Amino acid sequence: MTKTVVDVGNCDMDHDSIASLLQANFEVSLLRAHSAAQALELLRDQPVDLVLVNRKLDRDQSEGLKLIQQIKADPTSSDTPCMLVSNFSDAQDRAVAAGAAPGFGKQQLRDPQTKDRLAAFLS
Repeated sequence: MTKTVVDVGNCDMDHDSIASLLQANFEVSLLRAHSAAQALELLRDQPVDLVLVNRKLDRDQSEGLKLIQQIKADPTSSDTPCMLVSNFSDAQDRAVAAGAAPGFGKQQLRDPQTKDRLAAFLS
């Protein structure tokens, strides 16, 4: 069964790397949002299995953590799993404290632990 993933705020190169990882390992439909508003609209319009949020959204440099907080505060999306995409452990800790699942950094895309974390939601 195809799972739906929303990739939020990653630049083209990072989006392509994440897409390659997901499509090589899981049956996914990958949607892309460049802003928090676009991501929230996608979540309102359809069921989503996982939201991957960049630490700094590429278009406006807004905080990805704020988007995670918005998703988790909204009763219609609070159960939607989120992960922060960041190499910074302190940012990961703040995201988990806000309700996100442990995420991964772009430098960890080839790490087996990253696939395991994704598999929890996409297998």
